[in-house]
Amino acid sequence: MSDVPVLIGCSHGTANLAGRAAIASILDDVRRLRPDLDVREAFVDVQEPEVADVVTSALADAGGAVVVPLLLSVGFHVKVDVAAAVEPSGAAASGPLGPDELLVDILVDRLREAGLTDDDALLLAAAGSSDPAAADAVAEVAHGLAAALGREVGAAGSSSGGLLVGFGAGAEPRVPAAVAEARASGRRVVVASYLLAPGFFHDRVLEAGADVVAAPLAPDARLAELTLRRYDETVTSLA
Repeated sequence: MSDVPVLIGCSHGTANLAGRAAIASILDDVRRLRPDLDVREAFVDVQEPEVADVVTSALADAGGAVVVPLLLSVGFHVKVDVAAAVEPSGAAASGPLGPDELLVDILVDRLREAGLTDDDALLLAAAGSSDPAAADAVAEVAHGLAAALGREVGAAGSSSGGLLVGFGAGAEPRVPAAVAEARASGRRVVVASYLLAPGFFHDRVLEAGADVVAAPLAPDARLAELTLRRYDETVTSLA
């Protein structure tokens, strides 16, 4: 038994090997930053072990567990799968990683790496969810990104280049439609991938017809810092 809850990093799960490595890198970085902390990986779909099973094991071993959803916004998996997994006494869940200013910083870096210029039309592509709170979270990140780049949200044809938002599923507009709208501005279309890792949704973004698609957020050591912040906030609230 331990006084320190186990940190369980819970992601969606993917069949994409590069995506699996990218997500695993977040928890590897967490372990490097906090070597004495028991850090375990769990999933809500596609991969195993399932989050409920990892919580049960962590409670048996340490008496406490905090699940940090390695997801960018609230939605079904946070409100249903993760919530159900932390129902036992001694378990709790933090909020998802996003929205957060640190994620905006990473997006800016990915766009610079991709060669974004002031003349480009810019699209923020997110996975999407039918939960309105998820769309609100993406909007917050979009406004943060636009402010960081000196642009306006929803203004592809503006003198500043503008920034549109598109979703892979669950919300409108979908990414291909948003790319088409950005294309109508006559500018080169660059997509910021508001996705943690390569996988199904990033593949759909790559197929949507943009000129340039920036890399997803992971791997990036700052994601481990954010994961630990979510964990520490939850441990403090439990105390």
